Parts: sequence; C-alpha cells; structure tokens
Amino acid sequence: MQINIPTERITRTGNRIASKVKGIKPSHPKRFKYIIFAIVLIAIALIVILKWPKPIPPVYPKVEAEPVVVRDVEIYGEYAGKIKAKQDVEVRARVEGYLEEMHFEEGRYIKKNDILFTIDPKLYKARVEKAKAQLNKNKALEQKAERDLARIKPLYEQNAASRLDLDNATAAYESAKAEVVMSEADLTQAEIALSYTTVRSPISGFISESSADIGTLVGPGGKSLLATIVNSDTVQVNFSMTGLDYLRSKERNVNIGQKIEERKWNPYITITLADNSEYPFIGMVDFADPQVDPNTGTFSVRAEMPNPDHILLPGQLTKVRLLLDVRENAIVVPTKALVIEKGGAFVFVVRKDNIVEKRFIELGPEILNNVVVERGLGEDEMIIVEGFHKLSHGMQVEVVNSTQVKDEE
Repeated sequence: MQINIPTERITRTGNRIASKVKGIKPSHPKRFKYIIFAIVLIAIALIVILKWPKPIPPVYPKVEAEPVVVRDVEIYGEYAGKIKAKQDVEVRARVEGYLEEMHFEEGRYIKKNDILFTIDPKLYKARVEKAKAQLNKNKALEQKAERDLARIKPLYEQNAASRLDLDNATAAYESAKAEVVMSEADLTQAEIALSYTTVRSPISGFISESSADIGTLVGPGGKSLLATIVNSDTVQVNFSMTGLDYLRSKERNVNIGQKIEERKWNPYITITLADNSEYPFIGMVDFADPQVDPNTGTFSVRAEMPNPDHILLPGQLTKVRLLLDVRENAIVVPTKALVIEKGGAFVFVVRKDNIVEKRFIELGPEILNNVVVERGLGEDEMIIVEGFHKLSHGMQVEVVNSTQVKDEE
C-alpha cells in the first residue's frame, strides 16, 4: 500500500527538532548529523503508524431469533352445526270435538300443566254420567247376588237346597262382581276422555301460534295438531364429523361422545352467533353415532349447551369448534420460521456460538400462526424467525432484534 507523506510536514518536524538542539555545540559534527537523521526516521515511522488503516471487522448476516415455546396446545376442528331444542313437543287433541277456547298468548312462555285449549266437553260429560249410573246399577245387582248367596249357603248345608241352587247363586254373585269391575273401568275411561277436553301443556317452554281456530273440529276425526311447545333452556347442537377425524381421535385415545374421568379434559364445543361473536357458554359432547353414513362419509355428533337467555333458536345454523385433542408440553414454532421444500420442512437453529444449523423437522397440527413440531427440535433451542432467506448451513450470524433486521433488508 502506497503512503504519501507531505514534504512540508517532514520539514516542519525536522525544523522543530533542530530548533531544540540549536545552540548545542556538537562535539562531533558527523555523529550529530546521524542523530538528526535518526530522529527524522522515528518521526516518519510514528506518522506511518498513526496513519495505518485499522483492520475491518467481518460483517455477519443479521437475523432475529426466538426460543422455541413449550406449552399445552389445544387442537380444534371446525364444522357446520344446527341448533335443536332439547324438547320439541306437539300438542294434539286426543278426543274429537269442536274447539271452544284458547287460554294462552301465542309465542309466550308457559309452564307445565297450564291449560291451553278447551274442547266441547258436553258429550264426554254425558258419557261419564252414563258410566256412573251403570256402575251404581251393577253395584246394586252385586249386593242382591251377594245376599242371595248368603241365604242359599245355610239351606244347602241343611239339605234344604240343592247343589244346583248353590252353584247358580255363586255364579250370579261372581258375574255381578265382574260387572261392577267393568263398570268401574268404563267410568275411568269416560273420565279420562272428559279430562282430554281440557288440553294442558305437557312441558314448560315457549308455545307456537295456534294451529287450529276456535270452532274447528279437532281430534282423531279432524285436525289433531293444536300447537307446538319448545323447551330451549338447554339446546342440542348437531353436526357431522368425517371418518378421518374419527381415526385421528382414536390415534390419540380420544373417544368422541364418551366422558373419561381420568383425563384432564373432555371434548367440548363453542359456537359462533350470527354476528360472528362467540357464544359465552360451552357445550359438552354427549353422543356420537356409532356408524358412518356411506352416502356422506360422515357420522353425527351431538352436544348439549345451556341457553338460559334463549339467545339460541331451534333451527338456527352455526359454526362449531370442537376440541379434538390437547397436546401436553408440545414444542411450538411460528409458521413464519418454516421453510418448506420437496425434501420436507426445516428451520434454522442458532447455536450458542452463533453458528446456524439447517434442521429438518416433522410437523404436527397447525394452530393459528403456529405449528406443533413432532420431531427435530429440543426444548431449549433458538430458531431464526427473520432474515434466514440468504442463510446456509454452518454460517455465522449476528442475532439482533426485529427492527434492525427489517432496516438491513
């Protein structure tokens, strides 16, 4: 390397040295000249050393690295579901007659055994009265037959009456008893039919609009459906899962629809409302169909969900998220750190000496912007998440924060 030193600077340096030794009478002129020359050389050497360029430090690629995360990971599946009321009861007329009265407001909440309709009861009251009269008649005949039998028995014992007389009296008494029993059954049947003219609510819930107008002939010979009552305090959410989901759950010893006490978690669902907000309650899966529909390749699953404020309406469609599995102490990395090629997926791992390793890994389920690593990474390793596009295995890097990496790019 060529170094240019100005002549004026050397001259000035020599003059300063000469001025310092001026007035000293040299004892040996030639030796004095050598001393001056040596001083000049030292000055030049100092100037060269001071002007010598400093060595340029090596520049390493700047990257951002993060430690792998170890945590419990919840694996969800998403499905299309339909809301169904836990109880959906049709109120029908059980006897025939003309509808006389309606005792409820349509669409309102009613309680069990509330009176809903009245069917013309005149015919059924008459049948009850007839059955009562027949019962009283048969009871009187029974009493007469009993008295006749009581008179015949001592006469037969005294040989004053024949065996035939005793048998006839006994048969008459037994027949009268049977007639009383039949009459009691007829009365009970007539009273039940009369009670059916007052239609009561079989459950508590919200009632639909009336399906029959006042004056309509209802019952077995007419229109039988009167209204529908829906109990939606608890609803059922029905959805379908694929056979592949079933196989994956079995691989993890998860039986959909069965509660296992030994496990820390059990499959539950969350649903999305019409405004895309999440419903605040969760539902527990309580049933899974034991067979797959060959036409669709799916099987039905059901979950029960509380509905105290009646926000969920029967028949409503919704999005269902089902907890399928929980991976405990799983290694999780951000998807932005992955490089996927034909040979598989890999990440760049930073060692403690800032040397990078190209590490192939086995991927598991993806959760939002992260992915579970099944094999290939340890719990205490650092991976590069930014700035790895120009790296290769064995390179040395400089780990910085994300802002610096973006500035470099």
